[in-house]
Amino acid sequence: MPALPETPALPVEPVRDPYHVYLDSLTSPESRRTMRGCLDRLARLLTGDETATGAGQPWHLLRYEHTVRIRTLLTDQGWSANYVNKHLVALRRVLKEAWRLGQTSAEDFARASDLAPVRQHRLPTGQHVPPEVVGAALSACDDSPAGVRDAALIAVLYSTGCRRAEIGGLSLSDYDPAGRSLRVRGKRDKERLVYLTREAIGLLERWLAVRGGGPGALFSPIGKYGHLRTRDGRPAGMTGQAIADVLARRFGAAGASRRTAHDFRRTFIGELLDAGVDLATAQALVGHASPATTARYDRRPDKTRRDAVDRLRLPDARPLA
Repeated sequence: MPALPETPALPVEPVRDPYHVYLDSLTSPESRRTMRGCLDRLARLLTGDETATGAGQPWHLLRYEHTVRIRTLLTDQGWSANYVNKHLVALRRVLKEAWRLGQTSAEDFARASDLAPVRQHRLPTGQHVPPEVVGAALSACDDSPAGVRDAALIAVLYSTGCRRAEIGGLSLSDYDPAGRSLRVRGKRDKERLVYLTREAIGLLERWLAVRGGGPGALFSPIGKYGHLRTRDGRPAGMTGQAIADVLARRFGAAGASRRTAHDFRRTFIGELLDAGVDLATAQALVGHASPATTARYDRRPDKTRRDAVDRLRLPDARPLA
C-alpha cells in the first residue's frame, strides 16, 4: 500500500469560538467592524457587563425563549428597525456558526434563529446637499496635499454616491481614466462600475499628481508634514471615520452645516431620479440589492404632494360679522 502524503501543518490553530469564526467569514474589514460591534453590544446587553465582548460567550446555549427576549430588549433600546435588524442578523449568523461547529443541534439552531425582523417605515436618512454647498466645501480645500486630496474625495462622493467604506477601499488599479470609471466593491463583496463627471476627473487627476502612480490605495491619510502614510511601502487606505472627519472639517471651514457621505448618496440618487434615470439604472449605480431600497430615495412623489398643497390658499384673517 503506497504511503499517504504527509499532512501539511495548518498555518494557524483552528478557532472553535463561533464569534471569531463568523467574523473571519466576512470578506470586508468594514463588515467585520460593524458585526463585531453588534455582537459585542449583544454580549453587554445580556451580561450587564459594559466591558464584555462577544468572544467566549456561550452562544450555543441560546434557545428560542432567549432569542425572543433578546429581540424585545433590542427594540426597547429605541433604535431604528434597520439597526435592530442588523443585530438580529449578527445573532442568527453566530448561532449558525455554533451549529456548523457542532456545538448545537440543527433543531435548536432553527428554533432559536426563527425571529421575525422588526418592521418599521421611516424616511431614508440623510439630507440633500445643494450644489452651492458642495462648491463652498471645494473652495475650502487649499493647495496643500491634504486640500488637493479632500477636493478629489468630495468630487468623487458627489458624482458617484458611493458609501464611505467603498471609497476607502478603492485602489489606484480600480480607476480607469479612459472609461471615467471606478471599480467599486460594495456590500457582500459585490463589484460594480461607477462613473465620474469630467469635473471630478479633473480634481482626481490633480490628486494623483500629488499621490504618484505607484500601486496602493486611491485615497490615503496624509501626515503632519504632507507625506502620504504607507503600509508595506504602498499608500495606505482611509477608514470610513477618516473620510467622515474630512467632510466635517471641510464643510465646517466653508461655514456650512455638517454633511455626511450618506447625504451625498441620498443627493446622488435623488438627482438621478429627478433627471429621469430609470430605477434599475440608479439601483445598479449605487449597489442596492433591491430596487425598493432605491425607490425610497425618490423625491418626485414629495414634489407632487407639495405642489398639491400649494394649490390651497389660507383664508385672510377677519372676524366673523
